[in-house]
Amino acid sequence: MKKYALKRIVTSLFTLLAILLVLFILMQLMPGSPFNDEKLNADQRAALYTKYGLDQPLPVQFVKYVGNMLKGDLGVSYNISKNTPISQLIKTRLPISISIGGYAVLIGAVVGLLLGLLAALKHDTIWDSLATIISVIGVSVPSYVFALALSYNFGFKLGWFPMLFSESDIFGSSVLPSISLSMFTMASIARFTRSEMLEVLGSDYMLLAESKGISGSALIFKHALRNALIPIITVLAPLIVDLMTGSLVVEKIFAIPGVGSLLVNAIQSNDYNVVIALSFIYSAMYIAIMLVVDILYGIIDPRIRLAKKGD
Repeated sequence: MKKYALKRIVTSLFTLLAILLVLFILMQLMPGSPFNDEKLNADQRAALYTKYGLDQPLPVQFVKYVGNMLKGDLGVSYNISKNTPISQLIKTRLPISISIGGYAVLIGAVVGLLLGLLAALKHDTIWDSLATIISVIGVSVPSYVFALALSYNFGFKLGWFPMLFSESDIFGSSVLPSISLSMFTMASIARFTRSEMLEVLGSDYMLLAESKGISGSALIFKHALRNALIPIITVLAPLIVDLMTGSLVVEKIFAIPGVGSLLVNAIQSNDYNVVIALSFIYSAMYIAIMLVVDILYGIIDPRIRLAKKGD
């Protein structure tokens, strides 16, 4: 298992390096430049390119950027906040997006798991139909529709939660956007939990467990749910990154100063360093979560762990 984990970590590092190179090439292919101000003449633009090292060959820029990144230097912003270190821009925004996304993951995973279990255990009953309807609505309706409905009813009408994000009440300001973002995750987890549990409950080894006198919660949680968790975790993993890196529309509705709006503004203004830094962080988070998920496979299912030992 240790050998397998080390192998995956090394592979992940090389993957991140390749992603960074691709990002650099894509930035070069983007139309326009970071310095599109009409007041700048050709000489002034050339001076800015020289100042920031953008006139150098791509391999030289890439090597310098990687070297600076290893020192914790992600460069400076060209347009959004001129000459401000990108680490400083991200430092104020990323924790907000991660906290709201974390709440959304927790709500979506827990509620979705419970709905899926209820639908499977109460198969072909009113509870199954109700859970299925909720799942269909959660998948079909965009998160910004839930955001607007929650903002109007619980923010404007009832006044239970702030309609706009406030740093003085971060938890209260995070409730409505977190619920809005959690709906798709909740519905997806509920659907997969239901289908996987129904398949597991009808399997031969469940019948064998019942014949041995195992019943109740021990049968459901120790045998059925454990075997259904692997595909559920596989579905949940990419959703975690999406939620924790923020949703632009939901951030706009609740005026959340997160990384989603920062990335869009950076793309629109050709702020190369910000785009590369945020895209790299997204990639690193995705790879890290998938690595954790892969290790969880071995913990949940001993057969996978034994197979990895043989690698």
